[in-house]
Amino acid sequence: MVWVPGGEFVMGSDHHYPEEAPAHQVTVAGFWIDRTPVTNAQFLKFVKATGYRTQAELPVDPRLYPGAHPQRLQPASIVFVPPAGPVGQQDHYRWWQYLPGADWRHPEGSGSSIKGREQHPVVHITHADALAYAHWCGKRLPTEIEWERAAWGGREGCEFAWGDELHPRGIPVANTFQGDFPHHNSRLDGYERTSPVGAYPANGYGLVDMIGNVWEWTDSWFGPHHPQPSGCCATAAASIDPSSQHGEIPRKVVKGGSFLCAPSYCRRYRPAARLAQGIDTSTCHMGFRCIVRPTP
Repeated sequence: MVWVPGGEFVMGSDHHYPEEAPAHQVTVAGFWIDRTPVTNAQFLKFVKATGYRTQAELPVDPRLYPGAHPQRLQPASIVFVPPAGPVGQQDHYRWWQYLPGADWRHPEGSGSSIKGREQHPVVHITHADALAYAHWCGKRLPTEIEWERAAWGGREGCEFAWGDELHPRGIPVANTFQGDFPHHNSRLDGYERTSPVGAYPANGYGLVDMIGNVWEWTDSWFGPHHPQPSGCCATAAASIDPSSQHGEIPRKVVKGGSFLCAPSYCRRYRPAARLAQGIDTSTCHMGFRCIVRPTP
């Protein structure tokens, strides 16, 4: 793990997506954080030690989703499947599929495996799965404030975690999407999907893959804007948006972007960026890392 010093910094942004606003001064205490996202090899040790089964490996409780088609209740997870050619970007169902058999051991569905990807981030992880792993190893999930502090690496005020250019000198420094999203990834960075942890330079704190590769869970409830001192939107109930794709499911904040973030579609490969994720949802680009707070 790596020590992230406490202090003040400006969290959020007033110049990008509305949910990142308002930019505001925050104070955070120092903490230890995993140097990398949790890998397949690390998660395998947890599973072997505990017999744990992720939510994607279990049938869905029909009582939680009344009226759902029986096929949708089978063990499954959400996988990015690029369309054959250009499509409009308004309908994400053109490239996301809910595939039976997709889980952390089978990232692209039945027939795929993590062989040779032991040092890639584990994916298809729900919030409960991440909490179970953290509890097993005596750690926690970071809050949104802690995660963003760590992602900046001491360089707050730049556009990106590494400076003001997405590709400094034309060289990718994080695993994101290059090309024409969603149908053509040029793989300028060398990777179609996830990459081994540490394939790109560390930030100022020595942390790798805080940006790109996989989205990372935090333990903060999502609100449409950053909470004000009154604490609005800091509860599970307030995080629910029935009009969203997650319906009546509470949502947590995820951070960092992933290998699917592209300039033409999702410019969330920045420390200030944030996204709402239903706590029951797992995808092929969703992972996590843990923290330890010093004992008072």
